[in-house]
Amino acid sequence: MATKSLLARNNDLANTARQMEILSSGIFADGELPTFADKLKETKQFPLRPKKLEILQINLGYMCNQVCAHCHVDAGPDRKEIMTLETMQQCLEVIKNTGAHTLDLTGGAPEMNPNFRGFVEAAAKAGITDFIVRSNLTIIRANKKYHDLPEFFKKHNIHVVSSMPHWTRGKTDKQRGDGVFDKSIKALQMLNEVGYGMEGSNLKLDLVYNPSGAFLPGDQMALENDFKKALKTEFNIDFHSLFAITNLPISRFLDYLIASENYEDYMFSLVEAYNPTAVANVMCTNTISVSWDGYLYDCDFNQMLNLKVASKVKHIADYNEGLLQDRNIIINQHCYGCTAGAGSSCQGVVA
Repeated sequence: MATKSLLARNNDLANTARQMEILSSGIFADGELPTFADKLKETKQFPLRPKKLEILQINLGYMCNQVCAHCHVDAGPDRKEIMTLETMQQCLEVIKNTGAHTLDLTGGAPEMNPNFRGFVEAAAKAGITDFIVRSNLTIIRANKKYHDLPEFFKKHNIHVVSSMPHWTRGKTDKQRGDGVFDKSIKALQMLNEVGYGMEGSNLKLDLVYNPSGAFLPGDQMALENDFKKALKTEFNIDFHSLFAITNLPISRFLDYLIASENYEDYMFSLVEAYNPTAVANVMCTNTISVSWDGYLYDCDFNQMLNLKVASKVKHIADYNEGLLQDRNIIINQHCYGCTAGAGSSCQGVVA
């Protein structure tokens, strides 16, 4: 289990250009598999265009207290990229005026941004319908200054979406590091104690499942039932919904695929599972992703490949929703991950 990011290890794949080169060469360059653009053309869905903007997803920084094996952000304690107060203020101006109904804060561990709480307090006043914070859970147990996060989330009616690879210690710790499972269980219990995840509660607590290897997630509803039964029976934990998300072949998961010699087989699996119905609802069609330094992307995954929006408006300081809606969405072979099977997005399946 790596304890440093690809960047800190000087790994070749820390270079986004190298990732793009891999995704565009080999089995795609020689025609063994169709490119994602060709597949969209085949199903008459090219170019991919945005629909009504519903979600503004803001990455508050790549710093994280974990170094997870599958992380598409390549987050970790050694990543120092953190959103500044100036960029936060630019985001707040957009939040006040956007037509989007959901604000989605992510990272890294967004809570590690030193201005996280002030930003949440200011954003909560803007009247967003659904205010999401994506927490890795263990941050709540990281040290005493984070122990009151459940109460802080409750105060601002935050919708908590938490990573939870499995209901067993072995599979969770294998993906996220030794001790992660026990800390996650304790954090979930703390969230339950203040009312999160309970039946009938408006304090929403959802879990996110990513497969631990080179395979697609199973049926989301079946997984949710298994998680609920196991966590309730073993630890008396309640939550609302489970989101099953396909691992995309970028960053640390791409590194894993190559190191384990599973890259080609995984790409074949994604292409074979392509579902044109999922294309209509992929998250890039209703989301704008904002990076820690304020640049705009079609989705969080494109952000990690440095594929900025195809628009005159490329930074939050120049935000213009009308202009942004009139663009083609940037695609590449990693997009197969969002259109395989029942589809995948930060909100779970899409088809």
